[in-house]
Order: sequence, then structure tokens, then C-alpha cells
Amino acid sequence: MSTDDERPEVPAVPRTRAEMRAAREAAEAAEAERIDRAVASADHVAPPVDQGTQPAAQPAAQPAAGAEDAAVREAAARETAAREAAAREAAVREAGDREVAEQEAAARKMAAFEAAAREDAEATALPPVPLATEPVFVGAAPIGAAPISADPISAAEAEAAEEFPAPPAPRAPVGRDAPHAPVSRRRFALTLVAVLGVLVVVGTGLGIASLLQGPRISDVQVNAAQAIESSGSRVILTANQALADIDPAQVTVEPAVPFTVDASGRGVGVRFTVPLDDSTEYTIRVADAVGAGGGPKTTLTTSFTTPPSNIFLLRRDVEGKDKIFLTDLSGEKAVPVFEHDKINDFRATSTKLVVAVEEDEGSRLLVMDRDGKNPRELKLPGDGYVGAIQVSERGGLVGYSYSDKELSDTEGRASVLVTQSLTGDGDPQIIEVAGAEASVFVWQFVPDSAAVLFIDFDGALSLVDRSTDTGVQALGLAATIQGISRGTYTAIVERLDGAVVELNLADGSEQPLAASDPDYGIASSITPFPGGTLRHVVARDDEGLPIGQVVVRVDDDGAATPLVEVGSTDSILQACASPSGQYAAVVVAPDLANNAYDGMLLPLPENVETHLIDMASGKEIVALTGFDASWCQTAPRF
Repeated sequence: MSTDDERPEVPAVPRTRAEMRAAREAAEAAEAERIDRAVASADHVAPPVDQGTQPAAQPAAQPAAGAEDAAVREAAARETAAREAAAREAAVREAGDREVAEQEAAARKMAAFEAAAREDAEATALPPVPLATEPVFVGAAPIGAAPISADPISAAEAEAAEEFPAPPAPRAPVGRDAPHAPVSRRRFALTLVAVLGVLVVVGTGLGIASLLQGPRISDVQVNAAQAIESSGSRVILTANQALADIDPAQVTVEPAVPFTVDASGRGVGVRFTVPLDDSTEYTIRVADAVGAGGGPKTTLTTSFTTPPSNIFLLRRDVEGKDKIFLTDLSGEKAVPVFEHDKINDFRATSTKLVVAVEEDEGSRLLVMDRDGKNPRELKLPGDGYVGAIQVSERGGLVGYSYSDKELSDTEGRASVLVTQSLTGDGDPQIIEVAGAEASVFVWQFVPDSAAVLFIDFDGALSLVDRSTDTGVQALGLAATIQGISRGTYTAIVERLDGAVVELNLADGSEQPLAASDPDYGIASSITPFPGGTLRHVVARDDEGLPIGQVVVRVDDDGAATPLVEVGSTDSILQACASPSGQYAAVVVAPDLANNAYDGMLLPLPENVETHLIDMASGKEIVALTGFDASWCQTAPRF
């Protein structure tokens, strides 16, 4: 029951039907008694006619006035009787009206009291719903019909109810004039204030607890599959509160890998400048992290695991269709994704395959999903042949050398360098030097950029960024481009005098490439990877004939470890590393004297094997039939 000040007082009237009946009977008896007293008083004031009234000023013995006095007394008696009857009738009517008024007042008080009680009960309590011990049946009744009482009513009570019907129960007022509206609004306001108070207390408590515990990681974002494919992937740690400035020295990554740090507000971003190893758990720690508002220091720690690697391989078949396979590193789950009568070359990105196929009228360049679906043809500069395909995933470009089908000493384009969007938007763009289309001897995309490094047939080494209009940057003369390392913007080039140098493409500075320890001699090809280089060395006899070949892993500190060695009957066609340098893919043509070349635009021996090597242990994982591993930036050169 509510203790609200506006609750109506409990009325001093009976609430049961028996009490109301007893009250009516008592009121009727009291009224009857009062009427009897009023009649008796009237009889006392006006005596009956047979008693007569004789004025004191006239003696009774006067015979002359006897008859006249008798007539006067009779008229006075009749008048008195009429007044008494009228008074009696008025008293009865007044008593009835007063009884009705008292009943109506009592009913109104009772209704108001019950309504207030119901409001308090509904607003302050939620009693459990009792289960009926026996079924309760309620008869249907027309709207407005009186409810059926559970107590029997006597005939007299029914007759009395008909004679003096109870007034209708007052309707509960609704709308803004309802008496309980201010109470409800005040109660709602109190509840709202209480809830807000609880939330403030809880929030304050959590804030204090957070300050006492220090920052914690609330979210981590990482694309582990992309991290093993290309450099520049990021891990973003989000703390539960704003952090004070983070020094890069506070961040460590295990296993160790090059990275940069950028932090702001609640976020700490760790960007890996090289691809990551596959099937490896990496742990990132941010030591002594503290909230921007102070508090204790904590170490933020998170870990993620990279998925296993897979590669694409091209397998040519002189008697059937050439096929591109996607396989895991065991070779047991190889799946063909694209086939054609003649596949000259292909390259792969994290989402696309770019395939050059040969037909009678020339080359066609196709772009498709990695599963070989949704192929579409890219527009070429004309009818001709395509070779030396490369892709720049960061720049969204495909590049290739192009030669017209109709070519002579005076007409046609020969080995011009072309770049165009992987989406097929726009026309192919031919690289120009000094306003003329340049014929290119060798070229490479700079990893993780849209820049192109190339050597023309005049021996000029040049760099051009296809994402800007800065023009061509001359970098001297060179004989060949061995490779460009990821994440360092450094190319390994061979100058015209035979010197092999590391050339910084950002500022043009260079330094000699250090020899290996032990020194295996001059390398015919050098492929950089994060942490070192793969060097293909051919051993020759005194007459210059090859007597053996070896692929050597040379770390940044110069330490050399041989990975694959073949004799004079076999030939190593190419060596390249996985994006992180975790594995090596070495292409070998066995029994070269009896291994015929196919008749493709890029001619290769019909029987070619790709050996996968774990560079940490130097052990061979598997040898697969095919070549042109998607880890390699270019096709084999023989």
C-alpha cells in the first residue's frame, strides 16, 4: 500500500453488504422514531377535536356563544389534522431523501477509497499470480450489466434495492485530469532518477576499476592470409581506453620480423614491411602501456597464426592441354584451375590470375578469379605477341612486353613495355623515353609499388612510376636486372663492366654486392628475399663448359648455404623464394640432352620439375611437375 500523501482517508462506512443492510435498518428505525416524536409533539400542541378548547377570557357557561364556539373548534381541529398529515408526509420524504443522499455519499467514498487502493497496489507491488484450486467460471453478460454477487440476497433486500437502487459506480477519470496522473508521473521520475543513479554508480565503478587495472585489448584486426602473400599487412590493436604516446621501442614481435608502429588514441597499428611465414604463430607485445589519464602500466599482448602456403604451377602438355594447378606444398591436393591449348605464361595476385595464351592470330591476355572463373580479355595495343608478364598488386597493374605480329626493319613495334589496369579500364599505356616508345631488353615491377625499372636496347637503366606524372628517372647504364628486394626499394643490377651492385632506387646511391662466405664465384642470377639472396652459380671447366650448377642461400651477413646441386647433365632454369623467404622454388630440367624443347613463344624443355626447399633446414619438401611458380616475379629465362 502506498504511503502517498494524496491517498484518500479510509471512509468510516461499512464495506460489506451485511454491514450496509444493518446500517440502513438502523437509519430507518431512527427515522421512524424521529417521526413518532414529531407527531406526538404536534398532538400535544393541537389537541383532538373532541376535547375542545375554551378561551380563558370567556366562561363556559355562556349559552349564547355555545353553538358558534363548537363550529370554530371543529374547523380548527380539521385544520390541525391537515397540518399534521402534511408535516408527517414531509418528514417521511425528508427522511427518505436524506437516506438516499447518505447512501450515495457512502458509495462515492467507498469507490474513491477502493480506486486509490487499487492504484497503490498496482504501482507498488507485483504479487505472484495464484493458481486457482478449483475452476472458476464467469458467465457472459451484456456490457453494462451488474455483476453477479457471490452472496445470496433475501427477498426483502432485493425489494429494498428496487425501491432505493444503489447509484452507479463512478468511472475512473482518464487523461490528463486523472487524479493518479501526478502520482504516476512522480513515481516514474523517481524510478528514472534511481536507474540513472545506478548507472552512474556502475559506470564510475567500472571507470575506477579500469584505472586501477590499466589498459586492456578490446579488439584485434588482422588479415593473416594476406600477410603471407605481400608486405605491408597490418595488425591493429584497440585498447579499452585512450593510451599515452607509444614509443616503437615498446613494441616487440616474435618471431622477429621488420615492422613499423603508428599509434593514436585507443589504437596501436603494427605494419609488417615484409611478408610473414606461413603456419607460424606471431605474438605482439606492447610493454608499459598506460592510459592517457595515467594509472598503472600494463603489457598489451595478442597472438595470431598464419595459414599454410599454396602455390600455382604451370604444366605444359605437348599432346594435350596446358594446365595451371593450385596446390599445397605437399603436392597432394593439386587442383586444376585453368586449361588452354597453349599457355605461354601467367602471374598471380591475391585475388586474380593473369594468363597469356597463344593462338594462330597472336597472343591473348586473360584476367580471371584465382579459381579460374569469370575470365575476361584485356585489350592489347594491337595484333601481336605478349611476353614477360608481371603484376603489381599494390598498383593494380599488369605489365608485359609487346611486339606486333607484322614486324619488319622499318615497320611495327618490337618489345615495347606496356602497362594497363587489371580491371581492363582504360587503354594500354606504352612506356616512352624522350618522347619515343622504348624497346625494352629486361624489366621488373618494383615490389609493392606501381614503379617500373627497365633497361632499353641501348643499355640505359631507367625508373618510371606509373602512379604519378614525374616522368622517367635515368639511373645510368646496366647489363641486366637481377632482382629487387621487398620492402627496401633496393635493386641488384649488373653494370656494363660486370660489377654487381645494390642500387638504392630512392636516392640513386649504390654499393657493391658482398661476396658470399664461402665464395661460390660469380652468380648467373641473383634473387633477393627478406634476409638474403638466392644465387645461381654455374661451375665451369677450363674450357668454359658447365660441369655442375648450384643454388646457394646467402644471408645478409654473407653466410652461404647450398640448397640444390645438379650435375652436368641437368640444368637449373630458375630459383626464386616465397614472399617471406621461408621456402625456395628451384626449377630443374633433368637430362637436358634428351629433353626436347616445346615450340612455345617462351620455349622450355618439355620435362620440367620444381623442387620446394625449406630454407631454414635446407631440406627438400617435394618435387612437383611444372614450372612458373607463383612465388616467382618473372618467368624462367633460359
